[in-house]
Amino acid sequence: MASRKSPLFDTATTVGKIMSFLGVSALCGLLAAGLVFPLAATGGAAASAGGDILHEVPAELQEEPLSTPSHMYASDGETLIATFYAENRVPVDLEDVSQEMKDAIIAIEDERFYDHGGVDAQGVARAAVHNFTASTQQGASTLTMQYVNNVLNNAAVVSGEGNFLAAGIQEKTYADKLREMKLAVQVEQEMTKDEILEGYLNIVMLGGRNYGVEAAAQFYWGVSASELDYQQAATLAGLVQAPNFYRPDIQDNVERAETRRNTVLRNMLIHDFITDDEYEEAIAIDLGESLEIQSSEVGCIAAEFGEYFCDYAIHDFTQNEAFGEDEQERAELLARGGLRIVTTLDPDMQRQAEETVMDHQPRGTEAAALLNSMDPETGNILAMAQSTTYDPNDESDDWNSTSLNMNAGSSHGGSNGFQGGSILKPFVAAAWVEEGNDMDDRVDADQTEYEYGERWQASCMPGGSVTLLQGEGDEDVYSISNVLDDTEREMTVDWGLFHSINTATMATANDMDLCAITDLTDRLGIQGTSEGTELGPLRPDTPSFVLGAVSVTPLVMNRAYAAFANDGTICTPRSILEVTDAHGNEYDLPEADCEEVVDPDVVAQVNDTMINIAEQNLYVGERDGDAPFPMAGKTGTNHTASGMSFQGYTEGVATSAYVTRINDNSSLWSNGNVPDETYAGTIAFPLWYDYMREVAPTRATGDFPEARNSPFNERRSGYGGRYAMSELGSGSGSSSSDDDDNGDNDDDD
Repeated sequence: MASRKSPLFDTATTVGKIMSFLGVSALCGLLAAGLVFPLAATGGAAASAGGDILHEVPAELQEEPLSTPSHMYASDGETLIATFYAENRVPVDLEDVSQEMKDAIIAIEDERFYDHGGVDAQGVARAAVHNFTASTQQGASTLTMQYVNNVLNNAAVVSGEGNFLAAGIQEKTYADKLREMKLAVQVEQEMTKDEILEGYLNIVMLGGRNYGVEAAAQFYWGVSASELDYQQAATLAGLVQAPNFYRPDIQDNVERAETRRNTVLRNMLIHDFITDDEYEEAIAIDLGESLEIQSSEVGCIAAEFGEYFCDYAIHDFTQNEAFGEDEQERAELLARGGLRIVTTLDPDMQRQAEETVMDHQPRGTEAAALLNSMDPETGNILAMAQSTTYDPNDESDDWNSTSLNMNAGSSHGGSNGFQGGSILKPFVAAAWVEEGNDMDDRVDADQTEYEYGERWQASCMPGGSVTLLQGEGDEDVYSISNVLDDTEREMTVDWGLFHSINTATMATANDMDLCAITDLTDRLGIQGTSEGTELGPLRPDTPSFVLGAVSVTPLVMNRAYAAFANDGTICTPRSILEVTDAHGNEYDLPEADCEEVVDPDVVAQVNDTMINIAEQNLYVGERDGDAPFPMAGKTGTNHTASGMSFQGYTEGVATSAYVTRINDNSSLWSNGNVPDETYAGTIAFPLWYDYMREVAPTRATGDFPEARNSPFNERRSGYGGRYAMSELGSGSGSSSSDDDDNGDNDDDD
């Protein structure tokens, strides 16, 4: 950094001429004589002359708000999630600072604080004589001057100029000192002594990221500033000279910090702030043993709970233009702006989610259990949990310690998601109904092979169709299979979706326009990736996408399913409800952003099937007999059984549940053999259900709207399901060794 040129030494100015004539030592003599500064004890012509000279000194006290921590809260506005700060500061009134602390800082830094007018003539004279006769340097800064210096440094940091003095880039010049002195005099004329002392005790650095006596007292001993005793107060006062050199929480510093503390105590004794007995008692205390250091972690890693949601919300914050021109400016606001951030997180649901994912994490595998919940009517994220330890600083190979948010996408600290398998099948059914068909229509689900080169209707593609292309290493034909026995036959679209019959879904897609399916998934905001493709909308040029070949994030899928809980209206996920600055001003944030994208009757027809999938899962019967409230959803198992999911919802909550490996696509089971009857219905659904049976009743749990002319209107049977199992037929599930690489062989029951 280039040296700053001070106008003080421009010889064209009056002050410059005086400096050139008198020299620095003469100026110090003037200071000592009280001729330059209007000290409290000086008046008349001398003060007038000093004021005239200082009038031309360029000085203005640029004050900026003090950096204060920002706090993130759950939706109740009371439950703290995390705190963020560059400077850990808790502003406090002087009356809430112990007398011991006030005495200690005055005794060591400015024993004549209440007697001077901002600059101490005796101190200046003493320092001048010392500095011109000794090899060491001595300062003469009063508390008022130090306060001015801290205010200037704070303004430099806030304005983006940085703290050049604290960084050690440049020593203070005489110009800096003279400017500081002038400002100190001005401050003394505008503020009372107690106001100056209060300001100083709130702004001063006290080691690490601790600023001000309240934050420091809490950090070093877990007490408030009002509770500081002589020994503690002397320790803090001693830090002022070199905050990080004397900070006692660093083991190598403890001895010198204690020596410095004892120096402060000695000054307190000399100036009659403490008695001989109090001095002896205080210096006898072992400083290291007296400390009760509180956690120094800050941000989401130190969150009380909801660490992964916290991380997601911070990404939302730093991507929002309402909080600054760029991400760096927004991060600075978060760290220094004293914001109150109220999020959408439901604290009770979050705690339940965290408990449930830990209960359902597969043991002995590198797999995690995930949950995220959303309010279908607003898009508010209510919970977000995964059974790993949140740690953005971890550099080990421990898969269980990660900051990767597996519920979210790469824009929010996550990835591109996981193959969902059969959870994409309801959108094929919905597109079928949108095209003017019914869930009760029958399709030929007996076809297990499709010829490569065969053309499929796709009106949005060039030529109005796509060709089924052969991949490297593929067989001569594209083949699919089912898990249920004897299911390669004609069946209704509804029956095929209920039992997750792959051949039925593929037959449905083959009988319609593929672009009708991708048009629907586009409206529902579904984006994903497949091998060799970038993240983007689902593509109709690979028909196998209907069986779940693409990777999609759990949150994206949950948003799409939430539209089925909300009569076809989809909402943008949001994590932040309101943000208020340190002065109580609210930032302008958007309300819920929702749009109807699917006809409610289409949704109602597909919901008829998904209600039965959820309510008739065998796990419901084992736990409760009948479903305790109306629910709907769909299971999905990817082709390697490395991930299983259940996307489900009630009227008031949509929840995505995943159990998935993190680092590879191998089976959840180490030997690669998936036990019989073990699919998403017996792995992911219990995770979803154990969570939802606790949290769903806290929100709306009414019946889903009925479809017009629904074939099931005559056979609803309350919460226990809309089918009788005898009407559906039966089949025995069995694991298959020839699962298709592009899809899912999934027995939902």
